[in-house]
Amino acid sequence: MAAVTFLTRYLFVALLGRWRLPAALERWLGHIPTAAFGAIIVEGTLAPQGRVRLDPANPYLWGALAAGLVAWRTENVLLTMAAGMGALWLARVVLGG
Repeated sequence: MAAVTFLTRYLFVALLGRWRLPAALERWLGHIPTAAFGAIIVEGTLAPQGRVRLDPANPYLWGALAAGLVAWRTENVLLTMAAGMGALWLARVVLGG
């Protein structure tokens, strides 16, 4: 199993390692991590238990809103995480979620 995994990865790098992707394709591929991360965040915020909750009683919306505002104003990742977690905790206490 390890040999098969190694060979598939090695052959890909060895055979295609010298091949260069077109610049437009490289730019397009650069957006994939951001899109995937955004999809994870939106799904976890809007559908925390697998069902869409767009009501004000959704504590995840309040946490995301606080994190978004702090990120926009400060551009500080640690402060953004702390604000989002703090707002989520407070919303869960107040809203009972």
